[in-house]
Amino acid sequence: MSETVARRLRIHGRVQGVWFRESMRQAAEALGITGWVRNRLDGTVEAVVEGSPGAVEAMLAWARRGPDHAEVRKVEVADEPHSGSAAFEKRPTA
Repeated sequence: MSETVARRLRIHGRVQGVWFRESMRQAAEALGITGWVRNRLDGTVEAVVEGSPGAVEAMLAWARRGPDHAEVRKVEVADEPHSGSAAFEKRPTA
């Protein structure tokens, strides 16, 4: 079995109201990433991404750009315990 890594992301900038969560879900699906994404009340987007090291790195690169109308200023990345989730989902704002 290949190695699985997980990272928690906190994405800052103009990242709400620009289709960030759905775009991230689509990118994660294309990369074989599992986890979740949600808007935060403070205006950031939070996500947990799990997958192969290469896929997670590609997802981090995507998060630093975001969808067309986003303006990503900063992405905080932290190691996260692997949860073994089976899909990538959009979660309610928290």
